[in-house]
Amino acid sequence: MFHVYVADSISADGLAPLLEAENVRVYRKGQDTDFSYDKIDALLVRSATMVDEELLSRLPNLKVIARAGVGVDNINVSAATKKGVVVINAPDGNTISTAEHTFAMISSLVRHIPQANINVKGANWDRKKFVGTELFGKTLGIVGFGRIGSEIAKRAKAFQMKVAVYDPFLTESRAEKLDVASLSLDEVLSTADIITVHTPLTKETRGLLNSRNMSVLKNGVFLVNCARGGIIDEDALLENLNTGHVAGAALDVFEVEPPTKTELIQHQNVIATPHLGASTKEAQYNVAYQVSKDVLAFLNGQSVTTSINLPTIPKEILNKIRPFFQLGKKIGSLLSQVSNSPVDEITATYAGKITEWETSIITKSVIAGFLKDRVDQTVNEVNAASIAKDRGINYGEKHRNESDGYSNLMEVRAKGKQVDLTVRATYIEGYGARIVHMNGFDIDYAPSGHLLYVQHHDRPGVIGQLGNIFGKHETNIATMHVGRMLQGGKAIMMLSVDKPIEKDLLDEILLIPDISSALTLELP
Repeated sequence: MFHVYVADSISADGLAPLLEAENVRVYRKGQDTDFSYDKIDALLVRSATMVDEELLSRLPNLKVIARAGVGVDNINVSAATKKGVVVINAPDGNTISTAEHTFAMISSLVRHIPQANINVKGANWDRKKFVGTELFGKTLGIVGFGRIGSEIAKRAKAFQMKVAVYDPFLTESRAEKLDVASLSLDEVLSTADIITVHTPLTKETRGLLNSRNMSVLKNGVFLVNCARGGIIDEDALLENLNTGHVAGAALDVFEVEPPTKTELIQHQNVIATPHLGASTKEAQYNVAYQVSKDVLAFLNGQSVTTSINLPTIPKEILNKIRPFFQLGKKIGSLLSQVSNSPVDEITATYAGKITEWETSIITKSVIAGFLKDRVDQTVNEVNAASIAKDRGINYGEKHRNESDGYSNLMEVRAKGKQVDLTVRATYIEGYGARIVHMNGFDIDYAPSGHLLYVQHHDRPGVIGQLGNIFGKHETNIATMHVGRMLQGGKAIMMLSVDKPIEKDLLDEILLIPDISSALTLELP
């Protein structure tokens, strides 16, 4: 008999798979008290319960934590992983709910429905005050084209709108299939009548719409954010609302929740909701039912596709390949950061002793690392293949005999219409993971921490100028590795530094005449 504790409010319908299982006893907070924490096998939560180290310490028999929702911000995933506890969520349960809420916000915004509602309820009838804008024939700009963005595009097409998309990782074939125009960010900002954002919140997307690029917005544009607070810079948005450059904004999410910038919320051309994207009966049921089914499957020894911290592979095999499993994620992340353009195909090739082991999970770790910051959902080795397929990315793996003198060697190639990148890496016991080749250049560095990837011409003085700039900005260079093909020709450098590289330092490096590009990288 398995014991499951439901710590937050979840309907009986959503819990049906567990409640109906003969080998499961469900305890619900506030309803059942006849249980012992040390017997609990599974814990179900929404967002109210904080699953921290203290709570985990009270659940010594815990095997799985399920979040009935998309995010896992209230779960200490690292602590759970260390204790061998699987964490699962429901990544697809609120897709339709959020897409519909976004479109409802768009419609309400351009027709001034909330303001008109308040006006009528105040015993007024100011029809001329609320003249709106039609959606027909307008251009909807979608920034971030994952699951939710693509659903919004379908609805916009039904309203006979044009759809322009900014997603640097959107393949041409997928754009054609969904009949959307794939443009640069500035092109979307300057041509769209309404813009909605649907990217994950990362260091690259925080403040993606800011005071600089809001200047290129079409005059009278409408902005919508039902994704994550912070993607649109709230101070810049308020400034553009006050000047009238932005005609209105619809916000469901905020940098701080509940929001503290009352001037923005109270602006006459802003409509706001309290993070309601997933708040429908159907979405709440879907996420609860999905995680209930997955918890039951896991407890019964079956694999689940929504685990965010453990792959479905026997522990004894995972222990053998763990170094390459972790290296695969690093290589995927490295290629993703270096190739800021769509990729259609990723191929992993293995040579040496590693070919005697199970390599498919390593390949999936590469895909997971590549997609991690490119999509609006949690990616791991379990779901990486299906997400890659949805994004129009083909992947595969090969084995070969020649390992270039290394006992183990893995090569990953990422190809697209505008990109063709290759990385080779190895793992040396007692020395760690090493990148030994990048795009035709032999090099040797550890793929971790704060890195600077430089492409330059092999001429005297370049390294000295670079070092002087780092010294001027009081940023210490920990290691520097250089690779070149021919003396005096093209070359690359990879530097590891002790802290994140600031933009002004990077801008100064790019002024060195013999440096053609410099890119900051962050690897786990």
